[in-house]
Amino acid sequence: MKILVVGGGGREHALVWKVAQSKLANKIFCAPGNGGIAQIAECVDIKAEDIGGLINFARKERIDFTIVGPEAPLAAGIADEFNEQGLKIFGPVKKAARLEASKVFAKELMAKYRVPTADFEIFDDPDSAKGYIRKIGVPCVIKADGLAAGKGVIVAKTVEEAEVAVKLMMEDRVFGQAGNKVIIEECLYGQEASILVITDTKEVVALSAAQDHKRVFDRDDGPNTGGMGAYSPTPVVSASLLKEIMKKIIYPTIGGLVAEGIEYKGVLYAGIMITKDGPKTLEFNVRFGDPETQAILPRLNSDLLEVMLAAVEGNLSGIKSMKWDERICVCVVCASRGYPGDYEKGKEIFGLDEAAKIKDVVVFHAGTKKDGNKIFTSGGRVLGVTGLGDTITEAICHTYAAVKRINFEGMHYRKDIGYKAIIR
Repeated sequence: MKILVVGGGGREHALVWKVAQSKLANKIFCAPGNGGIAQIAECVDIKAEDIGGLINFARKERIDFTIVGPEAPLAAGIADEFNEQGLKIFGPVKKAARLEASKVFAKELMAKYRVPTADFEIFDDPDSAKGYIRKIGVPCVIKADGLAAGKGVIVAKTVEEAEVAVKLMMEDRVFGQAGNKVIIEECLYGQEASILVITDTKEVVALSAAQDHKRVFDRDDGPNTGGMGAYSPTPVVSASLLKEIMKKIIYPTIGGLVAEGIEYKGVLYAGIMITKDGPKTLEFNVRFGDPETQAILPRLNSDLLEVMLAAVEGNLSGIKSMKWDERICVCVVCASRGYPGDYEKGKEIFGLDEAAKIKDVVVFHAGTKKDGNKIFTSGGRVLGVTGLGDTITEAICHTYAAVKRINFEGMHYRKDIGYKAIIR
């Protein structure tokens, strides 16, 4: 089969890397790809949001199957347009993608179908939102309605912080139209977990649970990012808790969509807070997580391409579960100076070959560009250094040993990824 992977980040590198292991894949293209992906797939200069360009390429090259990495093209309706052209594509249609594209839609769906989540109110006027904050007090959480590259959520500890967040989103428009509406909700306490499932609408197959680290600095300090690291599996999600999450959150959400006349084929990602009152939903994403994918896929022994094809064709009933490596996987993100704000680009990366020599380590490229025989930074999150180990401590040691062999000007990373599992 000829495969096209859409996107150019660390998640897409992990997807290309895993799909390349499938007996079904003969040729893999990636649009637009990056410096690391270029080593295992043919990169094509088409942006992930250029749906027309991607369709033309898929038809010209007779692509058998397309896998969508990022959320923006899904929210724009890439699956609908590929389906209309008779092209097989892995990812939900535009109506289903609203679960991520509109937090208001997601919260209202959860309320209607009794999916556990934080109490919330929705506002389209900044003055009303600020008045509500003064009424309920802090801490509280302010969320922009639309897509904001993983940065549209602010946990405010003071009224002033909360009002500034509303101003940034609704008045200063730092996230553009994503801030037309905001959600203000109660602050949930506990440990977070990422639950990813693959579904064909009728059947659901769960991937191994992971735990992401959103804050930029150690000890969960500093602003939110797209994710500074992850590990899988996470001890906070036991087998019994996973069953509870599936029963109370995953199945009712997919069932709610069906009741609204919406089919869901693809990956559904639920960000879950494990509270003293049980699991509650923080958010939904409609694609593989980043960097969770980099921590999950190295442990997957099953053929991922085979599972994704089954989901698109509505045949997931034949795949009841997936096979997993029992070892633990840790991914540490190496970021550019300034990230998650304005960041530097064009810095040469050294030590990649030395890092790759460490046993059970894979370095996934996120924001890189290949120029001749050299690799340079081109994004905020640059690399996802990933290591496996029989224990969480061993996996951490393998990963950070590789991180220490890599260097580029301004590189920074968290030094505590995975330590919550050790403490637990």
